[in-house]
Amino acid sequence: MAYTVKELSDLAGVSARTLRYYDKMDLLKPEKINASGYRIYGPEQVDLLQQILFYRELGFSLKTIRQILTAPDFDIERALTGQANRLLAERKRLDRLIATVRKTLASRKGETDMTDQEKFEGFKNNMIQKNEDQYGKEIREKYGEKAVDDSYKKFGNLTKEEYEDSEKTQDEMFAELQKGMEAGDPASEPAQKAAALHKKWLSYFWGFYTPEAHAGLVQMYVDDPRFTAYYDDRGGKKTAIFLRDAVRIFAGFADK
Repeated sequence: MAYTVKELSDLAGVSARTLRYYDKMDLLKPEKINASGYRIYGPEQVDLLQQILFYRELGFSLKTIRQILTAPDFDIERALTGQANRLLAERKRLDRLIATVRKTLASRKGETDMTDQEKFEGFKNNMIQKNEDQYGKEIREKYGEKAVDDSYKKFGNLTKEEYEDSEKTQDEMFAELQKGMEAGDPASEPAQKAAALHKKWLSYFWGFYTPEAHAGLVQMYVDDPRFTAYYDDRGGKKTAIFLRDAVRIFAGFADK
């Protein structure tokens, strides 16, 4: 079935202006322009529009969606499978938060008791799931299934005070990193203090510590653009590299 801009906008629940914009940015081109100058969309464009809207619901930017849809290996069935998995994960995340809210409400009404640990359980579980979704494959390959699962378990058992202290430790680490970067020396006192604080921060999540593992982790911060973006967004350009260099000195691997 063929649709004009208005017909497709009505069908999909998006504005005609949005469809024209998608056309302009080469995200969704019409199948053809008819003799009257109207954009005409066919079945292929309908399916692509559905994909665009799915990815938008999942929080993808239009630029990223265009890269996905125009990739030579793009497969719509594989994309739908991935989208379904993401939506199921999101549903689990929301279910955990709903359960925490309901339990908190019941506690406020005096219907049940709720420990401080339980008050933050949903939030911590969501953070664990987010980390697994983003980095699970890489960290499991690097450190092994047991190490990652033990780390998640340790984080899940943190008390409110321990969690707040871990956040404070990370803030202090970034502050010292800034001082070290201003000095331009990863061996400087503030840079080495930042490396020590990074080790302390890891202790909240790791059930083990070795200098080799510490050095390997910060190298991954540099090698993986997702980790690099996190540290550079938080601390400024080349923060991930500076932290790596500081930790390598701290761990005794500067010349190795």
